Amino acid sequence: MTGERVSLRQVYGETLAELGAERDDFVTLDADMCGATFVEIFRQRFPDRHIRFGIAEQNMMSAAAGLSTTGVIPIVNTMAVFASMRALEQLRTSVAMSGFNVKIVASHQGLDVGKDGPTHQAIEDLAIVRSIPNLTVLAPADDVELRAMLRWMLDQPGPVYLRTGRSPVPRVHPERFELDPGDWPTVRHGTDVTLVGLTTQVETALKAAELLEEQGVSAQVLNASAIKPVDEARIAARIAATGAAVTVEDHTVRGGIGTLTCEILGRHAPVPVEMVGIEDRFAESATPPELFDKYGLTSEAVRDRALAAIARSRGSA
Repeated sequence: MTGERVSLRQVYGETLAELGAERDDFVTLDADMCGATFVEIFRQRFPDRHIRFGIAEQNMMSAAAGLSTTGVIPIVNTMAVFASMRALEQLRTSVAMSGFNVKIVASHQGLDVGKDGPTHQAIEDLAIVRSIPNLTVLAPADDVELRAMLRWMLDQPGPVYLRTGRSPVPRVHPERFELDPGDWPTVRHGTDVTLVGLTTQVETALKAAELLEEQGVSAQVLNASAIKPVDEARIAARIAATGAAVTVEDHTVRGGIGTLTCEILGRHAPVPVEMVGIEDRFAESATPPELFDKYGLTSEAVRDRALAAIARSRGSA
């Protein structure tokens, strides 16, 4: 993990412009969110390849479905709450049901939205979109992985939902990172417990691993960046080798990566799992660090759950 922090929104806009210079087979769509999603970088460079819809996400998603039938790849850009809820029927019925080649880039994930408050905090989007057939779901943790996923998704047929964040995040992957679709990359090796992090919370998991190391506990950290499809057998084997797991996510624990991890292990290699995430409630308006602290998305909480999971694994709790 490097000390330098980068905004995935900005990296997304810059990479989109780079890709636009390399290939002319995609267009971008936005619903009055050009600045917030950083698609403005692409729009300024390729104004004829950008379509603005105003505040009309349902229309934008339906139009993307139609555009995809012409051989053009439409990239839909909006906040995750709007992509997964306001335009849900169009995403499900117009895009995914037909398997159209539409790419949805959903920004402003979870409590990381901060002061915009609970109406804009997408704490349920992964639970929603991972239940939709035909839809690939990705959640990169850093700029290196985001760039790799963008290039990969443009070359893959069919609909993709890619989640990006708002706050700057540290780099957790090497510059020469090679994307392995369906895998959860190992960002730290360990033998006693596996910590599974989602997007901003990969950093939390890595800090928790350092706290555990101070207590003589060796923690493996996985980055759950592939939500669907997932290489279940490979991931289960890696977690099972440590005998216990803790998941940490900026998302509700109902239907997120905690649930997904339990599904995977339940099918392949049952081990104790503890979950750190947003419980059955809406949050408030505050800065992301304040919200993470208030709702228990901290390295200390992950450390404590890890010790509990290890105790369960060893039969002492």
